[in-house]
Amino acid sequence: MELTPYVEALRHDLLAAAGAGTEQTRETARLLAASLDPSTRLCLVDALSALAAEVTTAWDGGSVEIRMHGREPHVVVTAAEPFAAPPAPPPPPPPGAGGPGDEDHEDGTAARITLRLPEALKTRAERAAATEGLSVNAWLIRAIAAAVQPGGAPTSQQHIGRRMTGYARS
Repeated sequence: MELTPYVEALRHDLLAAAGAGTEQTRETARLLAASLDPSTRLCLVDALSALAAEVTTAWDGGSVEIRMHGREPHVVVTAAEPFAAPPAPPPPPPPGAGGPGDEDHEDGTAARITLRLPEALKTRAERAAATEGLSVNAWLIRAIAAAVQPGGAPTSQQHIGRRMTGYARS
């Protein structure tokens, strides 16, 4: 989304309003107008981000994001996944990995968060989820549950069978 027309319109309005004043007022307005660009852009991006958050909250299953490319925001709309036949049930999680019977899930409530990932990491997470036949959301829930269990990190991160050298006494 190109913000320049909006910044220029604000600059024009400020100079027009100052036009009725003295020469000093017009000069002050000209100097202020020249410095408006960064602040105006930041305010507009904040407003767009708030709007995107409201739309995402109200939209059942889809999301709207504002992503910056240089100085310009780009609107990214992600539609909800279309309804399909329910997939085969996933294999049960390892003991203590945050399965449906755990105390954290007994009330059935869910909290929504926004997670920003580097594109390469997102792609890797999508591949890992697809390999296990899970949605990215379900895969992330399992990974987080495994990471926060006492003494736990996901098994793919554990180092098993490391070689050790040295002496021991019995």
